[in-house]
Amino acid sequence: MKKSPPRTGFVFTKHTPKEQSIFDRLFEVFQELITHTSGDFDEAIDWLRQLDKEYELTTADYTIDDFIEELKERGFIREEFKPDGKGGDGKGDGKGGLSITEKLERSLRKRALEQIFGKIKRSGQGNHKTKYVGSGDEQSGDFRNYQFGDGLNNIRMTESIKNAQINNGAENFRLTENDLVVEESMHKSQMSTVLMIDISHSMILYGEDRITPAKKVAMALSELITTRYPKDTLDILVFGNDAWPIKIKDLPYLNVGPYHTNTVAGLELAMDMLRRKRNTNKQIFMITDGKPSCLRLPDGRYYKNSNGLDEHIVNKCYMMAAQARKLHIPITTFMIASDPYLQQFVDNFTEANQGKAFYTGLQGLGEMIFTDYENNRKRKLR
Repeated sequence: MKKSPPRTGFVFTKHTPKEQSIFDRLFEVFQELITHTSGDFDEAIDWLRQLDKEYELTTADYTIDDFIEELKERGFIREEFKPDGKGGDGKGDGKGGLSITEKLERSLRKRALEQIFGKIKRSGQGNHKTKYVGSGDEQSGDFRNYQFGDGLNNIRMTESIKNAQINNGAENFRLTENDLVVEESMHKSQMSTVLMIDISHSMILYGEDRITPAKKVAMALSELITTRYPKDTLDILVFGNDAWPIKIKDLPYLNVGPYHTNTVAGLELAMDMLRRKRNTNKQIFMITDGKPSCLRLPDGRYYKNSNGLDEHIVNKCYMMAAQARKLHIPITTFMIASDPYLQQFVDNFTEANQGKAFYTGLQGLGEMIFTDYENNRKRKLR
């Protein structure tokens, strides 16, 4: 009896969505809330309880209190006890509170990366190519004749033997230096980036939350660089009346203050950070939504003016942009506001630096930062 041939082709079945546990569903919402509340666990849980009342996120068998206990068990939060300060001996009942752990901080960064850069393709090496060929570290697919000093590992034997057969014939086969072919390799560039984040009061002015998207972008960019481009460096600073560096782990707790916008102080600190880097490729990203409105005077006092564009402050910004240009440091400004007079300032600032500027809403910020990060990495400054 003849056996029928094996059946080949595609089998289409109905898509069955993956079952999501109550914990996973609550955890998604909780991570968004903890980002908005700048790491304030109690406030985030209060919001979660309100959402639960409205949308019935939990069940009788699994409540918000059960969710909190599971967060503890999984190491996302920890309980802290602080002395109450009474009696002068440091003893007493104290007040306990829950705070997020490093594990949750890492989870927030990974989540931000997936939200903002979710469409990017994974890179095995974690490096970017430049357009420059020569004695690099990744094969380009282009061939040339062997030159003295080329590494033996770059010689392509198939192409070289083919040349030897053409030049000498198959019967009198011999392989000479003139037959050898090598494959060009690409240089992989390294990039030192400073990310400047405006934390002036205008970032939450008029009821519009601009700091949370900026914070998400910073978390995503930090996760992208540290996991996929380990040879790169990323420094983060915030600027209000002054500028100061922050660590990656501090990003979830970032919040605005009652500050003006001292753009000059931010640029000075950013360039100081980059001067210490040995990489050829350096760049500054600046996320801001407001005009520069503050300077620190030599005597330590602050010169502030929130009415329009102050000529003295603006000219100082242009001077810093030109100085960065001389140091071959491009500045990419992401203006998350649409005021025409602010756009004019950014246009002039960008012209002084010969950098780039994007005027964007809050939704497209991450995608544009990633695009520009990739493009700037391919530039080899001389």
